[in-house]
Amino acid sequence: MLYTTKYFSPIGEMLLVSNENNLLALSIKGQKYEYILEKQEVQEKEDIPILQKTKNWLDRYFQREKPKIEELSLSPIGNEFRQRVWKILCDIPYGETITYGEIAKKIAKQMNKKTMSAQAVGNAVGHNPISIIIPCHRVVGKNGSLTGYAGGIDKKIKLLQIENVDTEKLFVPKKERKWKD
Repeated sequence: MLYTTKYFSPIGEMLLVSNENNLLALSIKGQKYEYILEKQEVQEKEDIPILQKTKNWLDRYFQREKPKIEELSLSPIGNEFRQRVWKILCDIPYGETITYGEIAKKIAKQMNKKTMSAQAVGNAVGHNPISIIIPCHRVVGKNGSLTGYAGGIDKKIKLLQIENVDTEKLFVPKKERKWKD
């Protein structure tokens, strides 16, 4: 059984999805890749402890506190490569950004490979099922371009501003890059 609840944030309505104990997804309404609930038994329910903890975490986050990811029991669903990328995202400190290329280098090192595709990393980042908490919004292009956020570039900018990232050096590309599946 999966449980859902809505959360109304400064950047829009969100859907939280959990099982009994773990947060499985947090998606911003209208984002590019939303958690698919088809063919699963789902119940909207407010009193699931992990959903209540997540709402509290988000309240604190949007009040510009810096809640720790480890406070929540997360269980994002994805293959081993995506899990590796999402783990690296969790290590990006508040107020900092990292590039797709930097993540690709870290993944290549972990996997004992000479190189790793930044595009493959971008695809994994874009399919992060737990937006905001697993901070995919902290990933930027190597030249400072704000690209690749499934929730929308406007929301990415707002999240970075909430975290006091200096967005002056960042820019929105004229034509946003499309990651291929």
